[in-house]
Amino acid sequence: MKYSQRGYHLLHDPRENRGTAFSKEERDQYGLRGLLPPRVASQDEQAARVMENYRRQVTDMGRYAYLTALQDRNERLFYRVVIDHIEEMMPIIYTPTVGTATQKFGHLFRHARGIYINPGDRGSVADVLRNWVTDDVAVIVVTDGERILGLGDLGANGMGIPIGKLSLYTACAGVDPARCLPITLDVGTNNAELREDPLYLGLDIPRVGREIYDELLDEFVDAVAEVFPDALLQFEDFQTPNAFRLLDRYRDRVQCFNDDIQGTAAVALGGLYASARITGVPFRETRILFSGAGSAAVGIADLIVQAMVDEGVDEAEARLRCWFVDSQGLVVAGRDGLADHKLGYAHDSEQMDLGQAIRHLRPHALIGATGQGGTFTQPLLEAMAEVNDRPVVFALSNPTSQAECTAEEAYRWSGGRAVYASGSPFAPVEYDGRTFAPGQGNNVYIFPGIGLASVAVRPTKITDEMFLAAARTLAASVSEEALASGSIYPRISRIREVSIAIAIAVAELAYEQGVAREQRPDDLEELVRGCVYSVEYD
Repeated sequence: MKYSQRGYHLLHDPRENRGTAFSKEERDQYGLRGLLPPRVASQDEQAARVMENYRRQVTDMGRYAYLTALQDRNERLFYRVVIDHIEEMMPIIYTPTVGTATQKFGHLFRHARGIYINPGDRGSVADVLRNWVTDDVAVIVVTDGERILGLGDLGANGMGIPIGKLSLYTACAGVDPARCLPITLDVGTNNAELREDPLYLGLDIPRVGREIYDELLDEFVDAVAEVFPDALLQFEDFQTPNAFRLLDRYRDRVQCFNDDIQGTAAVALGGLYASARITGVPFRETRILFSGAGSAAVGIADLIVQAMVDEGVDEAEARLRCWFVDSQGLVVAGRDGLADHKLGYAHDSEQMDLGQAIRHLRPHALIGATGQGGTFTQPLLEAMAEVNDRPVVFALSNPTSQAECTAEEAYRWSGGRAVYASGSPFAPVEYDGRTFAPGQGNNVYIFPGIGLASVAVRPTKITDEMFLAAARTLAASVSEEALASGSIYPRISRIREVSIAIAIAVAELAYEQGVAREQRPDDLEELVRGCVYSVEYD
């Protein structure tokens, strides 16, 4: 392999550095002799050393910091150990640990990653983007930090989320990390405690007004299209009103999607498809009650409606199968002050609370997207079990502390009959002589495959139908063995296989819809697999 740097600088370039694995010939050729211990180690030996030290860490934050340091010095080795131990490390590099890390981002800061853009950059956003190390960017994850997981407004600290998401694009689907760019739009924060923190690294101002915000977003999206014309733009953790309107505003201007709306929708839909194999209730006949009516919940409902219509259900009937309870109770027609995104699901009914709605509507599935831990109380889950032989319960809020109920609560309070999934991982549960292995309904099953498809065929836009295809592919990947254990999602250990299958399905659809810019190959699977980043040293 040829390297772009030599000596000390080569050892401090995480994308080219291979540390003690440099051969003797490479050490002579690139000025490394004497800068490393004399013995040449294999990547297997390096990985064993990493895992020995990783497992010495006594806290999840210690493990997170250790892996971050590894990523900063040897990128291929970092992804090698993450992929080899994905079930063990997923909760560390992403939810739930990333939530704590993001809250403390200014205190943990060691190494700059990504690009920060603020209102002072207006008029020169394209120039700021050109400061990046390459113009060959394939995937961008951008946040404004206003609604980070279930943790609220974290301002510039939100950068921890794009960094974490992009590591999953690589670990779970093989998108080249050199082509991934995390971006934070620092438009201030209304979190006064954060602004008073002397180690906070963002702007010490309240969030800017709508006019300045929109001007910055317009210029940013146009600059992405100009500087990185092949890039997929993922909007992440925007407040609900902005999430919907920005997606509507830009979805036909650049290839983009909102993960909280569309990614969450696809993973939830995939779970509903799979759960029907357990409950015996056909998907098209399923009634769903949502607790929470933000971007994630309404995005799920929109995709459910699209899926039901695709199966021959009238759209009005499909919408009547989706009901919402928000902070004011059941979302009903005629209620004053309903946000635009709720209007399509405001049905004729009396006002009632969540418990009353369960008994009145008799939903087959209860989906939580509240960001409020403990919302699904024992009486509520007992009510779901009263109206269903196999109640479907999704507690999708992240991180773990914000889950609407734990796996153990769902199984115990339903008498072991719940079909349960959560956004963050829970350990297996022993109940009544059975071991339940709850599935994790995390967007990580969806967005990496979408990204890999984008790399392979360079679509001009990301369509809603692509998320429908992703959901169906995900559901088809769930084995009978997984269903028997109570899981409606594949094992995380199979995530790369699942992501590649989703990428192939989405790429196929891109050609059918006429939005792919790459010429169609004879073998689409070969094209997709050929885009997968190798963690092995060349």
